[in-house]
Amino acid sequence: MNKLIACAAIGGMLFSGVSQLAWGGGADQRLDIYWIDVEGGAATLVVTPTNESVLFDCGNPGYRDPNRIAQVATTIARIQQIDHLVVTHYHRDHFGGAEPLSRLLPIKTVHDNGVFDGMPDDPGRVYFDFPCEQRAVIEPGDSFTLGKDNSTLPVVVKFLGTRRQFVSPPNGAEQNNEICSAARTKDRDGSDNANSVVSLIEFGKFRFYDAGDLTWNQETRLVCPVNLVGQVDVYQVTHHGLDASNNPLVLRSLLPQVAIMNNGHEKGCAPDVYADLTALPSLQALYQVHKNLRPDGQVNNVPDNQIANLTAGEECQGNFIKLSVAPDGNSYTVSIPANGHERTFKTRQ
Repeated sequence: MNKLIACAAIGGMLFSGVSQLAWGGGADQRLDIYWIDVEGGAATLVVTPTNESVLFDCGNPGYRDPNRIAQVATTIARIQQIDHLVVTHYHRDHFGGAEPLSRLLPIKTVHDNGVFDGMPDDPGRVYFDFPCEQRAVIEPGDSFTLGKDNSTLPVVVKFLGTRRQFVSPPNGAEQNNEICSAARTKDRDGSDNANSVVSLIEFGKFRFYDAGDLTWNQETRLVCPVNLVGQVDVYQVTHHGLDASNNPLVLRSLLPQVAIMNNGHEKGCAPDVYADLTALPSLQALYQVHKNLRPDGQVNNVPDNQIANLTAGEECQGNFIKLSVAPDGNSYTVSIPANGHERTFKTRQ
């Protein structure tokens, strides 16, 4: 409890100059999504118009990342618990913050892969024993709906795949032949990245895709021979922008309008991935949580106003990116409160 109080106080100082657009809460009837800076890990917080929350991954071990999550949750999104925690796979930069986060905020339901045969990376008892109300093992085709009994649009969370298994295509589904003709394989990935949970979030016509660190060959199976996802509005760049993922077949099949990359200052934003994303005809904007500070960053970076954090180390402020979907689901605004950038896009109809 003391950590939570201290965290909220720090958050108030960090965000005291944030514009009104940054503040969340259900009063405006919008769906809000926050990409929280966990220094090259993953933590994506979804807050519904009814103030229910879904956190996809929770950063690294220790308190730096959980404190940042709790700051955004309590001082910006104005929620006091995590209703659903979805852990996409068992790598430390995705699950490591779970136990310390549970000391800062109550966690109700944990959705993950449980314990399964051939599990390549075991998160250990600290992860499996941290307090929560209940745990659910995700299966392909599972879903849950938030706000369905309210006057707002419901938020539907669908799980299209996990543990290298995917939903079955609908009867009579069109073959993705033209795109799949360019398929090529990479070396088999034996890590838990390949077991990542693939999630699709829908709010009216708005569609958001998050596949954790799903890797290349499994991505092929997701869209070939049939595109199991369909087209989306917003693509969370998979695996922090590493080229072991972000198969061009997926990009060409999903045709996102906006892509948001939760990278680190030296991690992710790989040259091939950056090139494929920026060449995508459908893409209207790409955002980065961190500026790529490697030498190739002279080429492989979006304009600074589309990057939340321009520095590394102690100088990094841990700024977040926010996306807010209009109550009717027909438009959405991406903002970086720390620098005042915001841009509105129309949802694909």
